[in-house]
Amino acid sequence: MMICFLQVLVFLLPQLVFSIPNNFIYHDYINGNSSKEIHFNGVKLHVDSAQASVFAVGGGNATMPCRFWYEPELSSPREVRVKWSWLPAAGGHQTDVLVAIGSRSRSFGDFRGRVQLRQDFPGDAALVMTNLQCNDTGRYHCEVVDGLEDKSTSVYLELRGVVFPYQHPHGRYQLSFLGAQQVCEEQDSTLATFMQLFQSWKEGLNWCNAGWLADGTVQYPINKPRVPCGGHGLAPGVRSYGRRHLHLHHYDVFCFSSSLHGKVYFLQPSHKMNLTEAQQACQKDGGEIAKVGQLYAAWKLRGLDHCDAGWLADGSVRYPITRPRINCGPSEPGVRSFGFPPPQHKHGVYCYKAGAE
Repeated sequence: MMICFLQVLVFLLPQLVFSIPNNFIYHDYINGNSSKEIHFNGVKLHVDSAQASVFAVGGGNATMPCRFWYEPELSSPREVRVKWSWLPAAGGHQTDVLVAIGSRSRSFGDFRGRVQLRQDFPGDAALVMTNLQCNDTGRYHCEVVDGLEDKSTSVYLELRGVVFPYQHPHGRYQLSFLGAQQVCEEQDSTLATFMQLFQSWKEGLNWCNAGWLADGTVQYPINKPRVPCGGHGLAPGVRSYGRRHLHLHHYDVFCFSSSLHGKVYFLQPSHKMNLTEAQQACQKDGGEIAKVGQLYAAWKLRGLDHCDAGWLADGSVRYPITRPRINCGPSEPGVRSFGFPPPQHKHGVYCYKAGAE
């Protein structure tokens, strides 16, 4: 009789599906009633996020909210499967971050040891991330599976920081895509995403040279239209060249820095120094000569303001201004650049000490 009864249920399954569309969940075989019957009922699974975007800084922590619940409310808790996955902002394949069933969980790849479910209340499936990296930016997908029922939501993680244009020491438009990746890494930063560049444009970034972004496109932000940058007839905005050949085409690059794990400071002994002397002076002071990304991060995230030009690790000479004033360059805040002068020229130097505040 049991076998016959199950056969009747299976035969009637299509009718049940069409008569109650999207209003059932599957009660798995093991958790069925004492007769081992398979049931459908009017209980609905819901999954939602309290916010569409989360903002954080590199090296910090972030919580991507996700919760699930049933209507009507269940009388007893159920063990569901929660899966978090990640689609990088730069594009590519979606990868697994964490899978959990009840109190058991497993994390994957570069996320291993940095992620866990919060589970502060019934239905809480929020993802807690620690020690955020610059390339953690992207869309995080929260999927909850209960038997045959599968619902999901997503949250976009955006790291706050600073986007800065970077040009090769040999001049304008010298970098392939791979070269652009390399110089950003050398300057303690990463390739900027479109959303990071767009946010910087909204905050006033105005730069006429086209540069690579993380998705392989080439773009540039214009707040003040002018003749060399498309003319006065084009409205302000982020101008795009679209996707370029990653090896054959060469441009500048937009880098992104979101953290500073130390202190950047200006150092000038009794006399100005050439580049070699500047490097040695920082080492003698217990640090190292600062990188461009570190100087930008100190300016944007720590408010570093100093009107004296100083050497940086790439051989450029720059200085950061948060309070524009007479004899300190333009009327807007920013990191001023003198380009790449001959290494025998004399300047101060910006040093960096890891772990110092």
